[in-house]
Amino acid sequence: TFLVPLRFSVCRQNLSVRSEHKVLFPAAAKVKRGSSAAGNPTFYKTISDAHLLYEILMAGIRFEPSGEFSVDDAELSSLRQTRNLNFICEEIVPKKPTEVFGLIAELSDHSASLHQDDFERLLMTLVYTTQKMISAASVHQREMWAESFVGLYKAIKRDLARTKYKTSS
Repeated sequence: TFLVPLRFSVCRQNLSVRSEHKVLFPAAAKVKRGSSAAGNPTFYKTISDAHLLYEILMAGIRFEPSGEFSVDDAELSSLRQTRNLNFICEEIVPKKPTEVFGLIAELSDHSASLHQDDFERLLMTLVYTTQKMISAASVHQREMWAESFVGLYKAIKRDLARTKYKTSS
């Protein structure tokens, strides 16, 4: 008889945990369910990976109109770790304005600190919107991408502030 309330409590906790964590990047969830990439595609796991990401961004990257992602530096482009970044940028980062604004809306409702993989994807989405803003053909497109850039920037800023206060407590 004591197991019934225990099972109910465990089930309730599992349901509440699942409902609190919304999927911010649906393409990543599809990958987890059995696409060509195994596991949860992320770029950095260590501080040296974060340094490598910074080096790649400083060397220059491109999001082509076809959806392809490339790193300007041939040596950095040939690294195994860069293939993970390539996959993230081509398959997971939202490309359509409606997807980006949908992400911003989800982030505005997100009250917990982002998981590292979501933060990484958010950062790469910010880089993508920056390139779209710069290369926009019309003022209207430029303003739309600028608005999405600001929304993503604010989401990153909110998350960093949450993380700061969470670790200082």
